[in-house]
Amino acid sequence: MSVPVAPGRLPLLGHTLSLLRARSRFTAGLRDLGEIVEVRLGPVPAYFVTSPRLVHQVLVTDGSRFRKGIMFERFRPFLGNGLVLSEGGFHRRQRRMVQPAFHHERIARYAATMVRAADDLTSTWRPGEVRVVEHDMQALAVTIVGEALFSTELGQPVIAEIRRSVFDVTKNGMVRALSPGFVARLPLPVNRRFDRATERMRGIVLDVIASRRSAGVDHGDLLSMLLVAQDEESGDGMTDQQVYDEVLTLLTAGIETTALALAWVFHEIAANPEVERRVHAEVDEVLSGRPVVFEDLPKLVYLHHVVNEVLRKYPIWILMRKAVEPVDLGGTRLPAGAEVIISPHGVHHDPAHYPDPERFDPDRWTPDRAARLPKGAFVPFGGGARQCVGNVFAQTEAVLTLATVAARWRLVPVPGKPVRTKFTTAAYPTDLLMTPVPRD
Repeated sequence: MSVPVAPGRLPLLGHTLSLLRARSRFTAGLRDLGEIVEVRLGPVPAYFVTSPRLVHQVLVTDGSRFRKGIMFERFRPFLGNGLVLSEGGFHRRQRRMVQPAFHHERIARYAATMVRAADDLTSTWRPGEVRVVEHDMQALAVTIVGEALFSTELGQPVIAEIRRSVFDVTKNGMVRALSPGFVARLPLPVNRRFDRATERMRGIVLDVIASRRSAGVDHGDLLSMLLVAQDEESGDGMTDQQVYDEVLTLLTAGIETTALALAWVFHEIAANPEVERRVHAEVDEVLSGRPVVFEDLPKLVYLHHVVNEVLRKYPIWILMRKAVEPVDLGGTRLPAGAEVIISPHGVHHDPAHYPDPERFDPDRWTPDRAARLPKGAFVPFGGGARQCVGNVFAQTEAVLTLATVAARWRLVPVPGKPVRTKFTTAAYPTDLLMTPVPRD
């Protein structure tokens, strides 16, 4: 079967400029061309899949026939061989050792940190002041993940460096990932910022790992677990480099997704008064004026729906996979080595499965409506064996933060200051200016 080629291909650059300039508009338009569309990343051909059924095939059904694609490989100087980039038996080994850090009992312990950090943030708010909400949520996410990883004062310099560097890495890294390989070697400001941030993070995190290793004290945090973890099959532990790779992976993946989700949560609640009313009603009924605790999560049903709807509307823009053997994908035979692109944003905005997809509607996630979605239509954390190991951590953090804020505050948009959206790895809000108003 012949594969249609996306319009706008340029010599040498292929579709890179269209991808970087138009982002979601470009990728959303590909579904009109078919279930598989060829795009060029510079000279490299790639196959963009647009339907949930093929997304599910790539991520789950035939997941073992794919590995991470070229986009992820270009993040390797920063993330090393952590869970996001490792493959095969090594990936399975590392996942076995990291997974216990995200078991139910551990997340219940992290919940207290999440609530305290959210309460500390809101205690600095003053009625009527203007807050840059995306900055507040980034700082909150860094604090929560940083304290879960590095619970002692020794970790505070790391947390400060994370705040300084991690968003430079994720934003500038996407430009590098989608550009032809030679672009990474040019003396461009985007490359210099990426490289400097990578060097700073590497130095300070490795120093903390070495200090913890020599002290031999279990602080009950994620880093302590990684340092003592042993593979159940071989009995081997991780080297300092492997621990570093996993720490950077958890930091990068654990901060960006939640910070973005929380910023958009408060934007959408303010923009939809009925959603705000229902959020406040549920929080008041469940909490009755006390702080939220982990055991409240099953009762905060509507808040979960709100978070899911934010994850639908504002997910990761694209993921990539590479076929390790020939694969039949929707009637098209892809050769070994073929690059495949998936857009969670694209499938999450497909009107065939989400009518009026730009409308914010938490009731899409009532059990009966959610059950009608096809597999592959909701993939905010990927899917299959490579689904994000921290997905429950991130969702728990979002719901507990929302409950903590909504119990005491309303966030009201600043008149005449509309929020702008900038796409990098996902949809970033820019200048999300809001005023905290105490709830009566």
